[in-house]
Amino acid sequence: MRRISKLTRVAVGVASLGLVATACGGTSSDSGDSDSNDKGVAIAYDIGGKGDQSFNDAAYAGMVKARDEFGYKTADIEPTEGETDADKEQRLASLAKQGYNPVIGVGFAYGPAMTAVASKYPKTTFGIVDSVVEGKNVASLVFAEEQASYLAGVAAAKATKTDVVGFVGGVDVPLIRKFEAGYKQGVQDTNSKVKVLSQYLTQTAEEGGFSSPDKGKAAAEGQIEKKADVLYAAAGLSGQGVIEAAAKAKVWAIGVDSDQYKQAALAPYKNYILTSALKDVGGAVYALSKSVHDDKPLTGTQTFDLKVNGVGLSESNPEYAKVAGLQDAVNKAEQEIIDGKIKVNTE
Repeated sequence: MRRISKLTRVAVGVASLGLVATACGGTSSDSGDSDSNDKGVAIAYDIGGKGDQSFNDAAYAGMVKARDEFGYKTADIEPTEGETDADKEQRLASLAKQGYNPVIGVGFAYGPAMTAVASKYPKTTFGIVDSVVEGKNVASLVFAEEQASYLAGVAAAKATKTDVVGFVGGVDVPLIRKFEAGYKQGVQDTNSKVKVLSQYLTQTAEEGGFSSPDKGKAAAEGQIEKKADVLYAAAGLSGQGVIEAAAKAKVWAIGVDSDQYKQAALAPYKNYILTSALKDVGGAVYALSKSVHDDKPLTGTQTFDLKVNGVGLSESNPEYAKVAGLQDAVNKAEQEIIDGKIKVNTE
């Protein structure tokens, strides 16, 4: 199996090869456009912000790598509670006006704002994670989350002793349903006797589904009461509550996006984090930054999947290798997905 440490290296390869790359559009003299003296990379965080030990922190790591390698100046801005699309527009426009390039919105919530702003700053390359936005100067950084989740489902089916596992989604939206669909399919393809309990914390992000560890903890406790002994959360900051509940009950948790076994804030619970379903958000941020630095900015849809090691499964916890049959089953499933023998559901 490809270890997750290769992900960033492969993402760099994606940038250097110019996969689906085109030149950033325009020589417009729009007075709102940024100066040609680019400062460096800037990111605007999704709900939960920096310190979520997951999605946003992965983006930050990619920005830091670009800063250290290219001598970039950087900026990272937190979201505000109850903010509107107009607030996001202002944030992205401010970063472009200051001369940052690229400017990256972390999360699908930036879609409407980026659509409105990108055309006004044609000399700036914009990036958006987890959404597709049309624009000559926009790179849409999307991931095959369902593939990593399928592997997480295989691991869960091999690790469970009760034949009951759980899924906790932060918000009931198409992106998170991709995680659920892949996970359920991986479980069922591995052992059809295993039952999957699913719960979404909220219907909208504004209700705190991605930013409320207490909600995640309560949902996990409910599933544990129903005998679930492996819990997979795709819930941003709320996932920390799921991991805490799993550790307290001495059952397995599966992390998401980043290798949560290695996250300092989760150290008290790491012995119960079996693995994490990963997507290399940091590698994608770095790849876009490098492409701008090389004057070959990526634009259009950039897809990170198992074939390019853009997603994967972590193996940091030594217990991962000790679960009977787990490693072989995951390796087999991974290769069959890459070869097209397994088509992973997205809903």
